Amino acid sequence: MRNNWLRRAGKIAAIAAVAVTALSLVTMSLWNWLAPALFGGRVITFWQALGVLILSKILFGGFHGRPGGHRHWRGRMRERWERMTPEEREKFRQGWGGGCWDPKPAAAPEK
Repeated sequence: MRNNWLRRAGKIAAIAAVAVTALSLVTMSLWNWLAPALFGGRVITFWQALGVLILSKILFGGFHGRPGGHRHWRGRMRERWERMTPEEREKFRQGWGGGCWDPKPAAAPEK
């Protein structure tokens, strides 16, 4: 079982390395094609293109996982809640100890 996990992690790492390399090469090619002609900029290397990608991720994308992932989880939970019987809902509430999760959707503002 552990061997299977290591194999999967290796595949993911290899795919990530290929993706980063490809994105860096595309960035380098586009920069070297456009920047010198349009702005009189310098030609950059592969490593500089990788740095530009990392810098743009930090400045514009952040490091916060997939966008909308939290909302997707809420939608699935709401579907499960709607399929529960009243007894199952009460049992769920008791299991959570009356936590802060409110399964009722927020009322839409009136126009």
